[in-house]
Amino acid sequence: MRKARSTAMATVSQSHAPSTGGGLQALRLSRWLFWIACLIGVTVFPLVFTDGATTSVAVFTLIYAAAGTAWNIFSGYTGYIALGHAAFFGLGAYTIAVMCEWLNTPGGWGPFAFVPLAGVVAAVFAVPLGAIALRTRRHTFVVITIAMFFIFQLLATNLRGLTNGSAGLSLPIPLWSGAAFNLPFYYVTLAILLLAIATSWYVRHSKYGLELLAIRDDEDRARGLGVRTGMTKLSAFVLSAFFVGMIGAVWAYFLEAIFPMFAFDPLFDVLVALMVFLGGMGTISGPLLGALIVIPVQQYFNLYYGGSGFSQIAFGAMFLIVILLLPQGIVPALSQLARKLSGANANAQLASGPPPMESAPEAGDSALGAPVASVANDSE
Repeated sequence: MRKARSTAMATVSQSHAPSTGGGLQALRLSRWLFWIACLIGVTVFPLVFTDGATTSVAVFTLIYAAAGTAWNIFSGYTGYIALGHAAFFGLGAYTIAVMCEWLNTPGGWGPFAFVPLAGVVAAVFAVPLGAIALRTRRHTFVVITIAMFFIFQLLATNLRGLTNGSAGLSLPIPLWSGAAFNLPFYYVTLAILLLAIATSWYVRHSKYGLELLAIRDDEDRARGLGVRTGMTKLSAFVLSAFFVGMIGAVWAYFLEAIFPMFAFDPLFDVLVALMVFLGGMGTISGPLLGALIVIPVQQYFNLYYGGSGFSQIAFGAMFLIVILLLPQGIVPALSQLARKLSGANANAQLASGPPPMESAPEAGDSALGAPVASVANDSE
């Protein structure tokens, strides 16, 4: 009789246990559906909202989302806070401007052919710069990266034969006009963003990504476990610079003119770091969410307040709020909250106990195909 009861209880508990495999599959399916819906929405956005001001804000949002994703590949996964990526952004901008001037490239789709070259130039410069900067850590590394873009800003101002100095360089005027003017820039930037996201996802889920995360957690221990920390950090630094250089080229062509103070702008690094910190460092969606919040706010301040400096004050206050209240970022905070809620629901179900058993069958009835009386007699 005891054996029959234990078997029945096991059957009931199994029937009421949550389907872990099915739950995970449903969660993965919902995530894929969410990303597909986001991709469709981003693709059709400029076709639905055709206003020039709206699509211009969208282009800048995509530019900084791609730059934040690239920055996150290095800083988010290794824990090294780099505040000198404006150097690679400016290198990409000047690469496309110089090439268009040398080759007398007309406006249209032609200048976009130099976008990959701009990324390669930024990556080539990132090799010696990263080899020098990555010999240090923490605050020293931050200071060296800040010095890098100031050095390039001074070079762009003084190398007049190449950069035209403080007078800047002009790029070809695009052939498009009207509501379609922003569409080529929008979709080219979107393509770079998708490539950066795919790269970040691959790095995050690869052995190489595990090595980067090991460096972030404890670099000395990672080296002791056989990780080639120097080469691993440098390759991530170069990969990040490649995407930032391409984004700088698109930005320069979009504005049609560049100057040293704007191509190598310290505000660029502040915005990128703020976006990633706000969304969540080391996550795939964190830089995207951060750009979606920060860049429209920046464009609003630029539109209504111009050069009054209110935007810098607002960004400084926002940065302090993020560091103090959301040190992990929005995405990790929401994930942690979701885990707590799911854990609380599971504990509540366990505390309530198993579901009540059905009433015992009457004498003469058969619960398992045999009379209850015979079962009682067999157990005596």
